[in-house]
Amino acid sequence: MTTALLIIDVQHALCTGEYECFEIKRVIENINDLSAGARDANIPVIFIQHEEGDLLKHNSSGWQLADGLETSPQDLRVRKTTPDSFYRTDLRQLLQKRDVDRLIICGLQTDYCVNATVRQAHSLGYDVVLAADAHSTVDNGNMHADDIIAEHNKDLARLTGSVARIDVIPTSEIRI
Repeated sequence: MTTALLIIDVQHALCTGEYECFEIKRVIENINDLSAGARDANIPVIFIQHEEGDLLKHNSSGWQLADGLETSPQDLRVRKTTPDSFYRTDLRQLLQKRDVDRLIICGLQTDYCVNATVRQAHSLGYDVVLAADAHSTVDNGNMHADDIIAEHNKDLARLTGSVARIDVIPTSEIRI
């Protein structure tokens, strides 16, 4: 099995100020643990960056990767404009070129881009490991962020099917 790590939308505008995601400092620490382990194992680390409106306009300060997020020159980057990281991007080609069939997924926001990407990866036949404590979101007016995260961890873990599986595992238990 060949693995890649997807780090979705951990961008400045979603990690500070009005749109700061729940417990973002802890989430970034967990993501940094995953990316360090992936780099040590020569597993591709792919940063996905969303582009939308003025807040996440390409090359704006809000669009940049978040402060404290560790990167390396060999990391790959994918730009996207929809919640699904595969839709109209070169992500699938990057993965196919490296014969990837297992994805470790983390990032922002749980109920939008993480959810859409996990579901699409699963439907494309990738085995998915969702880092249960390395994704986050904001309160949505009906639910608190921690409840949204817990609900998605539970619901996504139930999607395992005959073609591919989704495992929802804490960062410390993920085997890279």
